[in-house]
Amino acid sequence: MKYGTTNREGYREYRSDKKRCKDCPHLEKCTLSRSNQKVVIRHVWADYVDRVEEIRLGKATYAQRSQTIERVFADAKERHGLRYTTLKGKARMKMKVLLTFACMNLKKLASWKAKEPRFSEDKLYSHSIVSHFAFCII
Repeated sequence: MKYGTTNREGYREYRSDKKRCKDCPHLEKCTLSRSNQKVVIRHVWADYVDRVEEIRLGKATYAQRSQTIERVFADAKERHGLRYTTLKGKARMKMKVLLTFACMNLKKLASWKAKEPRFSEDKLYSHSIVSHFAFCII
């Protein structure tokens, strides 16, 4: 199907070739138009929505979520006092949360370094590791 046009509502129109569809044995399954042409309409953002749905509904990725992301928040709630707000003001709580997660990231780095030799002193200050942990802290 070839791209035809984009209408004012933001939908792209794709049209089939009339000559090829005219003699097709599956024409009645494909379209009911008298011009023997199938028209498919998709929004300009449809590809992005499809990709997001693919990620959101991905079984393998979602199965690991409970082992990685949810565990971090559960530890923060249970072990670091983030179940309830103990300070007044958004700025103070934000500082507490940032410091808590910074400490959790440092603990994670220390456990990685103890388990694997690839996190030795000379490789610790490489750009990828430092930028990853700086991003997690901020």
